[in-house]
Amino acid sequence: MSYAVVPTRAAAGIEAPEVTVEVHLGGGLPAFTLVGLPETAVRESRDRVRAAIAQAGFEFPVRRITVNLAPADLPKEGGRFDLPVAVGLLAASGQVPRETAARSELLGELALDGTLRPVRGALAAVLAARAAGRPLVLPAANAAEAALVPGAEVYAAEHLAAVAAHLAGEAALARARRPAPEAAAQAPEPDLADVRGQPRARRALEVAAAGGHGLLMVGPPGTGKTLLASRLPGILPPMSLEEALETAAVASLAGEGLAPARWRRRPFRAPHHGASAAALVGGGTDPRPGEVSLAHNGVLFLDELPEFDRRALESLREPLESGRVVVARAARRAVFPARFQLVAAMNPCPCGHLDDPSGRCRCTPDQVRRYRARLSGPLLDRIDLHVEVPRVPVRELAGAPPGEPSAAVRERVRAARGRALARQGLPNAALAPERVEDICALDAEGRRLLHAAAERLGLSARAFHRVLRVARTVADLAGRERVTAADVAEALSYRQLDRGAAAA
Repeated sequence: MSYAVVPTRAAAGIEAPEVTVEVHLGGGLPAFTLVGLPETAVRESRDRVRAAIAQAGFEFPVRRITVNLAPADLPKEGGRFDLPVAVGLLAASGQVPRETAARSELLGELALDGTLRPVRGALAAVLAARAAGRPLVLPAANAAEAALVPGAEVYAAEHLAAVAAHLAGEAALARARRPAPEAAAQAPEPDLADVRGQPRARRALEVAAAGGHGLLMVGPPGTGKTLLASRLPGILPPMSLEEALETAAVASLAGEGLAPARWRRRPFRAPHHGASAAALVGGGTDPRPGEVSLAHNGVLFLDELPEFDRRALESLREPLESGRVVVARAARRAVFPARFQLVAAMNPCPCGHLDDPSGRCRCTPDQVRRYRARLSGPLLDRIDLHVEVPRVPVRELAGAPPGEPSAAVRERVRAARGRALARQGLPNAALAPERVEDICALDAEGRRLLHAAAERLGLSARAFHRVLRVARTVADLAGRERVTAADVAEALSYRQLDRGAAAA
């Protein structure tokens, strides 16, 4: 029988749907037809496969070849189907066993000499193959990331000939192995002890870490806003195995590469303010994850926030609420996870020196209003903490002792986050609106304070709820079961831009 089936995986967002490669060798004039909605790179696999089979020492079947990539309505992209197509041809022509080829999933791009090249999104394919209970053969260059998935049966190959020998039972491929603990030793995270002064900003960073809240820092250049933001991943609780795998799968899909020594660290992304909306949230003809997805389970830092394109900033609103990005195209729809913690920084005015004692700011009130108006109200509503980061006099910095180290702050953050998870199963920032009033119940004094402040500041319903969530986090850091007026007062103090708008 001149027919063979080889399972493989496509890439559709963060998912890896199964694709069945069906190969039929028929009579008639020699031809090679590839069907199943292949794009250009997939159609070009015919020439790569022909050369690779010859270079591997096998006979290319001189028959009427039909290769179907099923299901036919799923777009197929990239060179990832080269290996299963080549093995399907060898199986259909009797050069490797059909039964073993049908039991293993294959993935990889072929060079003309038969060498296997890495593919994007290999980690998602490994997770899907593990769920299906099948072994997966992929390029050796993808072995390090594939080995991160516990319980997966993954074999790494350098060449098409090695894959054929493995399937024929002549020479088994090596299993992908995780690196030894000493090889995966991690370099230390940037430490919060490097930040001198700025006690209020440090406290806001701790509150943001404990509750998973967004943070906007407002201050002149050189006051430590970037330094503070880069220390946030080091005080966040460590990622669970599931979170780490999901984050690594996004990086694999984007072709970012994975360092086994860093894969359990929370990502920190800091795109330039010239980034487009597609660069931030993802997109393209072949949808790729953007910065918000690459920051999944980590931190997205936007420096010089008002300098970003307005459309790019507005595109963040939906991911901030839903924790995911949906990229819709005429032929396909891709969904990427995007549960990130937003940290942003901005100057108080166009020149950056508003209220500087030296008096060097020459910005007019109208220029300051226009500068801040680049940030829409709905976007600011979605950022829980607005805090001022003032300039610290050099004479104070020179003799200032090191700040509290990240390790001490991280312990408080972990304890507060643990209280929230035990109470409601998710961080305070992710509380659904219908649960906020119950979880963040206030005493009588706190309720009066919050209602009076909301009316005076003109808080929206969303901002009102976000103040409640922050107050709940402040109470968790203090180990209190009930939110008090002191917690509400601290939460309100972090609405810097709301107070400025009310004063204007």
